[in-house]
Amino acid sequence: MSDKPLPFVINDRRKFNSEGELRPESERAPDPEPTPKAPTPISEPEQHPAPHLVTETSEETTEVTAEEAEDPNLPPPPTAEQMEQARLAFEATAERLEIAIRSANPGMDHPPAMSFEQIVQSVYMQSIMQLGGGAQEGQQPQVDILGAKQSIDMLAVLSAKTAGNLAESEQHLIDSALFELRLAFLEITQALARSAQARATQGPPPGGAPTPGGRPGPSLIR
Repeated sequence: MSDKPLPFVINDRRKFNSEGELRPESERAPDPEPTPKAPTPISEPEQHPAPHLVTETSEETTEVTAEEAEDPNLPPPPTAEQMEQARLAFEATAERLEIAIRSANPGMDHPPAMSFEQIVQSVYMQSIMQLGGGAQEGQQPQVDILGAKQSIDMLAVLSAKTAGNLAESEQHLIDSALFELRLAFLEITQALARSAQARATQGPPPGGAPTPGGRPGPSLIR
């Protein structure tokens, strides 16, 4: 390194000279004022559609409604006035008929008014007859198995449509009727199957296939 000393420089930073005048190098333009930054725009929140309830239309209901609308042969439903007129005419005619029959048959018992219990009992007895329950002792029961099934299904529909609208005794009646009829239906179909199997292997025995109690087995009504 060189031991030569560096020159010593003094800068005169005074703005005025000895006479009080502004020094030339001090006459410079003032620093420009800083430009204010433009405010950052505030983005508006995204607007979403208001929530709404979406309801699903049952396909089955839509199809049924469309079929009814497309069927030009479907008659219009009766009005309330027509229904009332038909009811009054029916009751008046039935009353005159009942009076005429009772006049021709003195001492005839008055038929009881129709009720839910009577409807169930009527269908129940019809099913029993179709299952061969009306056969006399020693006779071969005649079974209408398809008719019996329809009658049992009728009671099942009645039970489903009246669910929650029956008295306790009415519900017990229809439940018991359906239970007994379904068991009887199963018993008869099993007896028919055994009878068919016996005819296929041994030939038809006289009087039909015997049941465990010695009674001739049931035969189908064709």
